[in-house]
Amino acid sequence: MSALHDHHDVGQSPAHDAAARRADDGEQRASGEHTGHDKHEGHSPEMFRDRLWVSLVLTVPILYLSEQIQDWFGYEAVSFAGDDWVVPLLATVLFGYAGLVFLRGGLRELRSRAPGMMTLISIAITVAYTYSLAVSLGVDGDPFYWELATLLDVMLLGHWMEMRSVQSASSALRHLADMVPPIAHRVVDGAGVEDVAVEEIGEGDLILIRPGEQVPVDGDVVSGTSTMNEAFLTGESRPVPKAVGDEVVAGAVNGEGALDVRVSRIGGATTLSQIVRLVEEAQASRSRFQALADRAAFWLTVVAVGVATPTLVLWLVLGTSGATFAVARAVTVLVIACPHALGLAIPLVNMNATSISARNGILVRNREAFERGRNIRFVALDKTGTLTEGRFVVSAVTAVDGEQSRALRLAAGLERSSEHPLAAAIVSAAVIRGETPAEATDVMAVPGLGLEGSVDGVVVRVGRPEWADDLGVDLAPTLVTALDDVADRGETAVVVMDERRALAVISLADKVRDTAPDAIRRLRGLGVTPVMITGDADAVAATVAAAVGIERFHARVLPQDKARIVAGLRAEGATAFVGDGINDAPALLEADLGIAIGAGTNVAIESADLVLVEDDPADVARSLVLARRTHRKMLENLAWATGYNTVAIPLAAGVASGIGFVLNPAIGALLMSLSTVVVAVNAMLLRRVRLG
Repeated sequence: MSALHDHHDVGQSPAHDAAARRADDGEQRASGEHTGHDKHEGHSPEMFRDRLWVSLVLTVPILYLSEQIQDWFGYEAVSFAGDDWVVPLLATVLFGYAGLVFLRGGLRELRSRAPGMMTLISIAITVAYTYSLAVSLGVDGDPFYWELATLLDVMLLGHWMEMRSVQSASSALRHLADMVPPIAHRVVDGAGVEDVAVEEIGEGDLILIRPGEQVPVDGDVVSGTSTMNEAFLTGESRPVPKAVGDEVVAGAVNGEGALDVRVSRIGGATTLSQIVRLVEEAQASRSRFQALADRAAFWLTVVAVGVATPTLVLWLVLGTSGATFAVARAVTVLVIACPHALGLAIPLVNMNATSISARNGILVRNREAFERGRNIRFVALDKTGTLTEGRFVVSAVTAVDGEQSRALRLAAGLERSSEHPLAAAIVSAAVIRGETPAEATDVMAVPGLGLEGSVDGVVVRVGRPEWADDLGVDLAPTLVTALDDVADRGETAVVVMDERRALAVISLADKVRDTAPDAIRRLRGLGVTPVMITGDADAVAATVAAAVGIERFHARVLPQDKARIVAGLRAEGATAFVGDGINDAPALLEADLGIAIGAGTNVAIESADLVLVEDDPADVARSLVLARRTHRKMLENLAWATGYNTVAIPLAAGVASGIGFVLNPAIGALLMSLSTVVVAVNAMLLRRVRLG
């Protein structure tokens, strides 16, 4: 988890405020970046909802008093003095109140020289209102008041639904921000426990986490035992045991035991705040497909204006249907061609994908990762810390006369006084196997060779095989064979001996992650070739490769050569690299897709496109599955958004009017909104994808 804490500036604001502020900014950007909604104008789902209700109230009398509606339904509206001006007045109020948001948006687009959806809507409602008002003032023709009213209703409804969809897609940030409780229990010397605001907590403070509470800041357990639910971080709901020395992170839910925790990170430096930052940055970043969609939306705007103008002129020149019909056709073209769907086609998919990945412990630092990850042919994986746990474990104990238990007890008795990684592995193996370490006295280290001490008055030594040769102790044939096997596997051997003979050979190896073999199988199932890259010897590399199921590997690779090997793989096909160390940063950057194991270093994190919060190589396959599904959804949305317009624009222009098929502006607005809904729903279906 420590890898998530980088060198970015950390403010002094509390964790909750920092996370909430990022969440608000992320939602505002998400709702305004590609849809023409400017956050400084106060656009929100609630604003469009409120304007919609007012618009509907004004629309009812407009529809009731409309002569065309009266003719269709065969009724006669109540007449009164000045009733001819009721509809124009209501339409004027409606145009000014409901239409103002579109007019302002269109003006901003024109000022930025990026005409789009708001421009088309503004032109359409302005033409409809101006023409209708001119008719009311005496120009020959039929007004568009009821069409204008229903058009605005549908546009407001569409924008309300759109912004709700966008807000829902970016709700992961708000959910994460709300995970930090506002109050913490600070332990004060001589004064017991006091409840203080989280912003008053400082690094080094001692806080109490009671059962069932959420952790307010990051820290280390100094007393107590419990379990914690860290599903928000890893996607795994299984409780994680916590004891003295273990790290706890803000947002985790404490289980059954009370814990005293020493605060290590506060505010924007907490793991939770870093996750919020990464998700927010990913949602705000632009991708190649987004740039393509934006260009398509721009040209769709140009096409719409280019089609609407000659449509108006052509129908006026033909003169067969009148000016009202010509204006209706032009307005419908402008409305139905609004690039709403194109504007949402990619952002909604990306927002859902980043939210899904975050819930599964996969953080996206660059949204282009979804596009580059879909055609990966090779996945190069670092060995230590990625496929293995980076810690020694006892793989075998070979003893003379079958005395494995006694040899392990003797070795553990000496090694428990040492802090060497091999010593810790031997002591741990004894405990796991239920062996009580022997009581050793006069233990001393022999530099470069091992340890010696006394057990029950007998001198016992544990150390390198060369030490046995130097001392001239006897080595039974079974132990010689065991040492040869250890050398063949590239493992590390420790010999346990007394003054006369060697008692046992203990083999130690870097532990292969339990999930690594399944991760490799899943990669192969996706048609991806796994390749291991390690600086270890050939024998070590071959042993680990065989254990996890990798056929292709590179051993004795210097740190600076990893990037060169990745470049060579890229010549054969798109390549991802998975690593966790400082020396992996160049390879992460060289790869088409850089994936950092979450427990790695800050440099690795900042060099990667994806960060696996949990140290599970199986998440690599899950990342590629999500990338492929995300890419598919992008293509589906782009195909729908562009294909819809190739059919809708000609129909709106009146090409089928000869057979009596005509679209009025309100129906055009409804179809345009429905196309947006189709894109939004398709993006939401990404949430149903099973990553494994």
